[in-house]
Amino acid sequence: MAAGAIERASIGNGIELAYEVFGEPDDPPVLLVMGFGAQMLGWPDGFCTALAARGLFVVRFDNRDVGLSTHLHDAPEPDIAAAFAGNTESASYTLSDMAADAIALLGALGLDSAHLVGASMGGMIVQAAAIEHPARVRSLTSIMSTTGDRRVGVATREALGALLMPPARTREEAMDRAVAGNRVVGSPGFALDEPALRDRAARSFDRAHDPKGVARQLVAVLASPDRTSGMRGLRMPALVIHGREDPLVTLSGGEATAAAIPGAELVVLDGMGHDLPQALWGEVTGRIAALVERAERAR
Repeated sequence: MAAGAIERASIGNGIELAYEVFGEPDDPPVLLVMGFGAQMLGWPDGFCTALAARGLFVVRFDNRDVGLSTHLHDAPEPDIAAAFAGNTESASYTLSDMAADAIALLGALGLDSAHLVGASMGGMIVQAAAIEHPARVRSLTSIMSTTGDRRVGVATREALGALLMPPARTREEAMDRAVAGNRVVGSPGFALDEPALRDRAARSFDRAHDPKGVARQLVAVLASPDRTSGMRGLRMPALVIHGREDPLVTLSGGEATAAAIPGAELVVLDGMGHDLPQALWGEVTGRIAALVERAERAR
């Protein structure tokens, strides 16, 4: 159940995705999709090994424009201020393109389908994948995410400020920012693990520091449509997990997601904000594994 080496898959359109696997390839496959600006390290090793220990074959990867995957350095300059004002002409891609990346990665791994798990922007990506590529998605787990309806999941002013802090310029500053940001958006019901946050921020900075790539991802979110009507047509087993105290994507976003997907299970976790505290790994991985088991039985 140990992690494999970082590998890379060419998925077309000049995009190469870096990925890592945990567990046994014969077990049901679970693809983990991380959120805005975060690398695959946002799914901690311990979380991935806990999933693998439940009999799952786990794949985590860097989305385009972060980590060791392709960065679109020649793309147009992303204009975040204009995108927030409703002008998304500077978008180089949308969440649908990122969903297509995830589905193409499955193909590169020889998988006809998988159970998709996404956190925050990753939840938006797996929602889009399920809508646009339903035959490739065995089940859907959306964590601390929302539908694309701008009226739900609205961030608090403090959380939005933390999200939009100017990019770090140094490794040390990146570590400090990670801790400061988590104090605003993290889980108030659980202890803040400063050493883990600083370590992950340092490793992420060393792997790739590309503020414009992160900005392109944010504009992609803002340029993507409301997925509510598309989710109403989904027919695969679905799980929505949300923190009751999430200030970045507030609880109404998770509630709206679960309401849109027929038969979706909504799990609201007290004390959880916009992160995955280690104390909740057992609960979250257990819920995912139960959904996978139910979906596998129904195949």
